[in-house]
Amino acid sequence: MPAEHEPGEFDSPHFGSVAGTRFGDVVWRDEIGSTNTELLDRARSGAPEGKVLIADLQTAGRGRRGRRWTAPPGTSLMMSVLLRPPPGPLPPTRAALVTLAVGLAAADACEQVCGIRPLLKWPNDLVIAGPAGPDADGHGAVRHDRKLAGILAESISTQGLLSAVVVGMGLNTGWPEVPAELEGVATSLNLESGAPVDRTLLARRVLEGLEARYELLCRAADGTGAAIVLDEARRNSATLGHRVRVSLDATTVASANDARSLEGLASDLDAEGRLLITDDVGTVHTVAVGDVVHLRPA
Repeated sequence: MPAEHEPGEFDSPHFGSVAGTRFGDVVWRDEIGSTNTELLDRARSGAPEGKVLIADLQTAGRGRRGRRWTAPPGTSLMMSVLLRPPPGPLPPTRAALVTLAVGLAAADACEQVCGIRPLLKWPNDLVIAGPAGPDADGHGAVRHDRKLAGILAESISTQGLLSAVVVGMGLNTGWPEVPAELEGVATSLNLESGAPVDRTLLARRVLEGLEARYELLCRAADGTGAAIVLDEARRNSATLGHRVRVSLDATTVASANDARSLEGLASDLDAEGRLLITDDVGTVHTVAVGDVVHLRPA
């Protein structure tokens, strides 16, 4: 994996709050087990909305489906935020919209700070779009997008209502090079932009962008604010409009078919942020959770 910052790569002074937002308690750690785990523990103990943890090193970072996520010190922006959504506009069924809001905020921040705008790969990654080529088995063609960031949202529900949502993100910022085992699979902001990345400024821009979108999600229960965020997610999607293969693990499917994988056109997002896939016979499937491979552009 990548080493620490190159000489001359420095962050601006850390901040403890972001003016004009709910993020009034930003804590920076040199090392932590997992920013998400610690914030979840604090949420259960009654910590208020708006707490943020940012770490140089995570020793027990987690990705989706319990995957291990690690990065050497200073090479990634690793941050988690604690939110307490209002029950009307953001019931548990819409919790995935918070992941989209974080992804959009991070995409904006990357563009503002580094001039690089990643796209959202459903359900929880930021990617730099790449060319099509053969898959690992040499069959067909897949689009080799390079992962820039992963986002993990975890929620606490009480009596059917969201009590808290903790959203964590690991965004690659300071790799000296792409490790051989990740060539064509992952990348880092500094490698894409050709310049060092100020992680502190990047973190501030992410929180500013998240505030605006989360405020939209917290609007009226009729979902009008959520619709604005969803439209933005559609415009910034690396997945929609492309043929995909999805390995399913927790899904809602329009047809009564129990297949564990699905292939078709990623045609839209529904009102809860789930992926709609139209298969080759025209059946529309609604996928809540799954691992997506981008195939040839449709």
